[in-house]
Amino acid sequence: MVEKERKKLAIIAHGGTIDRLYPVFILASAAAAMDMETHVYFTFWGLQMLAKGAMEKAAMPSDYKHLEKQVKEKLGEMKYPTPYEMLKRLKATGLLKIYACSPTMEMFGIKKEDLIPEVDQIAGATAFLDLASKADTTLFI
Repeated sequence: MVEKERKKLAIIAHGGTIDRLYPVFILASAAAAMDMETHVYFTFWGLQMLAKGAMEKAAMPSDYKHLEKQVKEKLGEMKYPTPYEMLKRLKATGLLKIYACSPTMEMFGIKKEDLIPEVDQIAGATAFLDLASKADTTLFI
């Protein structure tokens, strides 16, 4: 019997605020529940969240800063894991691959040793676009 090829989701994570990180990991979680491979390319402010300790400090964007306490309290009431906890749980499924944008790393002075251990690969845009071109769905968040 020939095994069916697993569907793939590619996400470009551009934002580094809670309102951007949660959708990335919620969609990746839904994809994992559907047995889909998810590839997330962190670039610009999203890439900054891959620095050790940064994701735990993620906040709301300035336009919605006044709602931050309320949002965090509601997420706590709903027993939502933090974005970093979600990332670690997703990595444990074997269905999530994390990519750090190499040009953005250079631009922000981020070194490989600054990144969380869950990063699978440092890649440029062409490498990720090649992968995304073969994905069933590609999203920009």
